[in-house]
Amino acid sequence: MDQSGLAAETPKKPWGPVGPAAPSCSLTDVMSEQLASQLDEENIVFTSDPAGDLLLAQDFPDTASDLMLAQMLQMQFDREFDDQLRREEKKFNGDSKVSISFENYRMVHPYEDSDSSEDEVDWQDTRRDPYRAERPQTTPRRGFSGKGKNITTKHDEDTCGRKNTARMENFAPEVQVGDGLGMDLKLSNQVFNSLKQHCHSEQRRSARLHEKKEHSTAEQAVDPRTRLLMYKMVNAGVLENINGCISTGKESVVFHADGGSLEEQPVPNEVALKVFKTTLNEFKNRDRYIKDDYRFKDRYSRLNPRKVIRLWAEKEMHNLTRMKKAGVSCPDVVLLKKHILVMSFIGKDHVPAPKLKEVQLSPEDMKTAYHQVLQIMQQLYQDCNLVHADLSEYNMLWFEGKVWLIDVSQSVEPTHPHGLEFLFRDCRNVATFFQRRGVTEALSVYDLFNAVSGLNVPVGAEDEAQFMAEIVALEKRNEDHVQRRGKKTFPVSSDDSDPPLNPDSDD
Repeated sequence: MDQSGLAAETPKKPWGPVGPAAPSCSLTDVMSEQLASQLDEENIVFTSDPAGDLLLAQDFPDTASDLMLAQMLQMQFDREFDDQLRREEKKFNGDSKVSISFENYRMVHPYEDSDSSEDEVDWQDTRRDPYRAERPQTTPRRGFSGKGKNITTKHDEDTCGRKNTARMENFAPEVQVGDGLGMDLKLSNQVFNSLKQHCHSEQRRSARLHEKKEHSTAEQAVDPRTRLLMYKMVNAGVLENINGCISTGKESVVFHADGGSLEEQPVPNEVALKVFKTTLNEFKNRDRYIKDDYRFKDRYSRLNPRKVIRLWAEKEMHNLTRMKKAGVSCPDVVLLKKHILVMSFIGKDHVPAPKLKEVQLSPEDMKTAYHQVLQIMQQLYQDCNLVHADLSEYNMLWFEGKVWLIDVSQSVEPTHPHGLEFLFRDCRNVATFFQRRGVTEALSVYDLFNAVSGLNVPVGAEDEAQFMAEIVALEKRNEDHVQRRGKKTFPVSSDDSDPPLNPDSDD
């Protein structure tokens, strides 16, 4: 075999023939060729800057060194690695509330990764800026900072402070939190929780006030339910029209209206609507006037405020009816509709009669008024079997030369556990008023009490404490006597006939 032929054959390689070796070149030539081809493909035309100068070569990073190009390539590789790491982290955590961070395995620091970091902002050196306090600082990312020496967690004081400040925007609109004046505010957890609790309390208080305003009778306004009742009276023809408010008290609001007609009885030309307030703010200390009254004791309910208000209106209706039959000068009852009591108007031409406190009377008229008041008190106690329990110059009107008695919703019978105490208080108010007005015939409070009640309690040295002790002892004996007789409750007297109710009542 020809050896020369064997030597001429080219040895075969399993991976194919080996081509000629390419000439060696530097990374600069490679990058330059790639850059040139890219510019040719995209047809990028370098434009001049606003100043009119062309972009110079020194505006680009120095790419003459292979080391620089290698570092740039390594940086690009690290970024791609970090992107892949983020995707793996997102896939690993999924929708779990507890997440695991791969930040420790990142190759590029967040602040150096200007292309991939979403929280990156332009850095400014504000160490020498006098207005740096007015610029809010960015909250750093949580995790390791630098070489692992400084760690920022969600419990960091500055991080929590800035986050609490931002969460104040979620407060209610009526809570003015301001805009911080551009300052870097940091609220501690204690302060933020206090503000949040205060905001919640204010919202609840505002809701309660709105609820009370919508469902209660105010000073000179009525709630929707009361307004509807008044409209029904006008539509039924009981009232022609309602003119306006003429008086405001602790427990009620009085309106003036023009009377209409009723089938059962005539309606006066001018009537007064006494609307009892539907809030119990003024009745908290006045429940003893009704809960111990045998006429309403079984029906008294502390748990339903509206029922208590209706009992007050019904009680005044019964007391006025009893007083009118005894000949006491008082308004006539026309109609009772829930907590609205329609009465005859004491006055003329929309002008209410003045109170005894406000009217200026001559000495003779004042003396006449005193004797009338004394007679009214005796009639109340002896004929009507009632004690006014709130008698004063504010609840007595002067009209057509006579004293008229109003506001008897709290009146009780003498058998009430505190009936005699209420009577003594009424006597003290009356005696004090007329003595100050110069009525020389005015009896003292002790003589007036005996003249009205006829009990002849010994005055002695006119010691009020001793006199009150005698009154309390009398009340105790009366209560024991009633219990021995077994009369814990008493029926309503047959003389207390009720006036007609509205036929289309909602009750």
